[in-house]
Amino acid sequence: MKLKEQPKKHIALLGSTGSIGKQTLEVVAEQSDTFCIEVLTANNNADLLIDQARIFQPNTVVIGDIKAVKKVKDALEPLNIKVFAGHQAIAQVVQMDTIDMVVTALVGYSGLLPTIAAIEAGKPIGLANKETLVVAGEHIMALAREKGVNIFPIDSEHSAIFQCLQGEWHNPIEKIYLTASGGPFRGLKLPALEAVTVEQALKHPNWSMGAKITIDSATLMNKGLEMIEAKWLFNLPAAKIDVIVHPQSIIHSIVQFEDGSMKAQMGLPDMKLPIQFALGYPARLKSTFPRFDFIKYPQLTFEPTDTETFKCLSLASYAMEKGGNMACILNAANEIAVQAFLKEIISFTGIPKLIENVMQKASWIPKPSIEDYVATDEESRKIASELAGL
Repeated sequence: MKLKEQPKKHIALLGSTGSIGKQTLEVVAEQSDTFCIEVLTANNNADLLIDQARIFQPNTVVIGDIKAVKKVKDALEPLNIKVFAGHQAIAQVVQMDTIDMVVTALVGYSGLLPTIAAIEAGKPIGLANKETLVVAGEHIMALAREKGVNIFPIDSEHSAIFQCLQGEWHNPIEKIYLTASGGPFRGLKLPALEAVTVEQALKHPNWSMGAKITIDSATLMNKGLEMIEAKWLFNLPAAKIDVIVHPQSIIHSIVQFEDGSMKAQMGLPDMKLPIQFALGYPARLKSTFPRFDFIKYPQLTFEPTDTETFKCLSLASYAMEKGGNMACILNAANEIAVQAFLKEIISFTGIPKLIENVMQKASWIPKPSIEDYVATDEESRKIASELAGL
């Protein structure tokens, strides 16, 4: 008897022109019998958005930059693709009935409101935007539970934990270990970091990523944000979340259970694997991704984190333990600090100094509403911008 073909899963990809967005499209192209693109959105890269739309033929595209909408409309008119503009349109489009899953690959705080809108509409989420849970994790997870919406992590570390927990949901977690490569400045001390250039900070040893996340990896803020994300995704207290440096980036994270047993998920540093796992869950789809060769990696090593040198990690730990809107303050201040560093307005070591200053000055709210998060983000960015001289 011939098995009935499964319908393709229609994907709304938010942030299609960024690093994760482009790799998601590579996965969709390889698995074209399983997935198709229903919606593409981009902030301001109109040219690449047009190219992607021509290839993947989505129902709808949204360009965040309103000034670019005519260019996109004119280019896509012959293809009968609907075109909208503005950040509000990105949050609205995710509610389309024809969407089966929303992948949020937007950078930073911009992912929050579209993710909320998608959950409100009952859409499963492939989450590559860790800042959404950093800023408003308690609200997001409560809403997801209320709406019966699954959130599938796309970050390699959280995907690793999620994979290690398959078949283990009934077993209590003793601890999780998020692995960090250590970034391009692993082993250096503060005096050596004073003169770090933008070019040096953008050279990650193992991963190819966008500028913002690459700088976050260099300061270890990325790992701090991941700790906060893990707290909400896996409903864990701060004491059960740890970070270890693993320079080879082969073990993506580890779960330790109450009997002392540990599970680790391994693989080459390639974001397409966690992207595909999230899109295809619970199936593991056959892929052509490069395979790990033990002979090429005779040693896998581990080191403690240096939170005195890389203070962003300790700032994130403090925000996670403080609760309320403190992580929202941390995230907003970090986004401005990274922007200021990339513009060479502040030094590399000035990033954690600026963040700490904002955390001391911004208004702390112990039990924030979603409106409070929006106000906190605005206030924290204003303070950070003024302090940085942006």
